Amino acid sequence: MSISAALQAGLQHLSQHRVAWLCAAGLGTSIAAAWLWSSRSQHVAWRPDRLKQVGVVSQLFVYPIKSCKGVSISEAECTEMGLKNGELRDRHWLVVTEDGHMVTARQEPRMVLISISQDGSHLRLHAPDVEDVLIPFKLPKSNRVMDCRIFGNDIQGRDCGDEVANWITTFLKTNPYRLVQFELHMKPRYPKDQLDVFRPTDQVAYPDASPVMLLSETSLEDLNTKLAKKVSIHNFRPCIVVTDCSAFQEDSWHDVVVGTVELKRIMACSRCILTTVDPDTGIIDHKEPLDTLKTYRMCDPSEKPLYKSSPLFGQYFAVEKVGMLHVGDPVYKIIQ
Repeated sequence: MSISAALQAGLQHLSQHRVAWLCAAGLGTSIAAAWLWSSRSQHVAWRPDRLKQVGVVSQLFVYPIKSCKGVSISEAECTEMGLKNGELRDRHWLVVTEDGHMVTARQEPRMVLISISQDGSHLRLHAPDVEDVLIPFKLPKSNRVMDCRIFGNDIQGRDCGDEVANWITTFLKTNPYRLVQFELHMKPRYPKDQLDVFRPTDQVAYPDASPVMLLSETSLEDLNTKLAKKVSIHNFRPCIVVTDCSAFQEDSWHDVVVGTVELKRIMACSRCILTTVDPDTGIIDHKEPLDTLKTYRMCDPSEKPLYKSSPLFGQYFAVEKVGMLHVGDPVYKIIQ
């Protein structure tokens, strides 16, 4: 889609009276375009000649419970702390040990088989061979607030109760676990405390590091040409999936506009054994696709203090401007 075509599509989203006003005033497309793009950013009125289309959003996902199955959505609100759709907020629930330490599919691979949906005012959890369980989005204030640990950082979460704790423990057939929910009044984590490349204002609840991770379909296709057994996008758990670009082109997108959202690239996403968990079976392989990624997706030697020995696949973005984005939205790179 050309810039002018995208602008016309964008104008269709404007209220009818604004479009009518622009036309009645005899304003040209360039002025209407400037109005559209200035409305997209609270920082700078990006001119169309400063934007280059680099792709199209093909899929959007939120992962309400860290390490559990993602929820495919057609639109999302992008907040400072990541994507949300309705009451489903990305990685705002966390499985923990009884003393508050994070549990992920690295330790419990079958967590990827737990699917989540919104059921009225409740979060519904579904998994093979067990009855569904419901958790209210608004937890009783009498539920205790737990002090939790993620990668050595402290963060709180309100306990979701014994019923879901027993459900998770029964399904995983393991030691007792709890589920906690991050509430918006709680103090977030600041990724800069863990990785200095982040800005002091960047914040998350329970994601590893960043509020948004973006990956292109063509990067996945490139990887699959090198694998005996293909993997899916679900092995990598991105929030935004982009098509209509070349493989690993997202590595060079430092500032992007998508929908009414502006994102800033912070760093590449370094990969761990979680990528080797089969999202369909919950079986961990410990080898692929990680071993293959290590053959051609390692960092520059100068970046080893940041990435160490992990291969890179996908990009972490911080949120410069909140807004809405949809499947089908063009993705623009801001030309500096």
